[in-house]
Amino acid sequence: MKADEHPAALAFGKMHGLGNDFVVIDARGRADPMNAMLAEAIADRHRGVGFDQLAVILSDDESDARLVFWNADGSTAGACGNATRCVASRLMTESGRDRLTLRTERGILACALLADGRVRVDMGAPLISWRDVPLARAVDTDRLPLAGGPAACSMGNPHCTFFVDDADAPTLSTRGPEVEYDPLFPERTNVQFVQVLDRNRARVRVWERGVGVTLASGSSSCAVLVNAVRRGLMDRRATLILDGGEIEVEWPEGGGVLMTGPVMNVFEGVFTPGFLAAAR
Repeated sequence: MKADEHPAALAFGKMHGLGNDFVVIDARGRADPMNAMLAEAIADRHRGVGFDQLAVILSDDESDARLVFWNADGSTAGACGNATRCVASRLMTESGRDRLTLRTERGILACALLADGRVRVDMGAPLISWRDVPLARAVDTDRLPLAGGPAACSMGNPHCTFFVDDADAPTLSTRGPEVEYDPLFPERTNVQFVQVLDRNRARVRVWERGVGVTLASGSSSCAVLVNAVRRGLMDRRATLILDGGEIEVEWPEGGGVLMTGPVMNVFEGVFTPGFLAAAR
């Protein structure tokens, strides 16, 4: 079945970056089709397609496209690094270009296709003041008043980073939501557990706000390096080993955080009119 055979149907693509998986909907030139109920229905891995995040591509006057991100629970996300890389790859393949810009709530992000096929995105400068994370009260974001003394920053969405001896020891399904919903985070938070291996390598596991345990997270990877550098634990360029694979992150002094990794286009599909009607 093709999308043009059913005007009420909706075409989509399924992509992932290191197992961090996304549904991508290209709505350029028309109204945004997404709402919270539909996002939740699509996210259902039994009755829908399933995703960590859903990215809607919209037209934009000042960049190549604007992105709106939805979490699996029907909430929106201000940033999603791996989804940004996936969409950038999709649009660069479509246009034959190796560079473009995408607008998110973080602003306009520069994206590039590298010779080895990986995609790099400049995720912008991190925000580290307690108001910008945001936190509920004025505290030192380098060491929060929580058990384990995590660090916090924002990459367009809030992040809380724990540095631990063994990243595989914490039970993400219990510790993740405990931290995500802590009153210190009025907008909830993403959570990372990081085992620093050396100055340029770390093992990372992630609990994503509004999603749960995920194999990888681009914005979390950026936050990990930022908080590790602030703690003096790592250099400004590192390889992070996530459950889904390796990603390269660099934070040049005075610049934005650069995130580089592979992407995969998995399949193309069409949501039927019946599914869309039931979901809405």
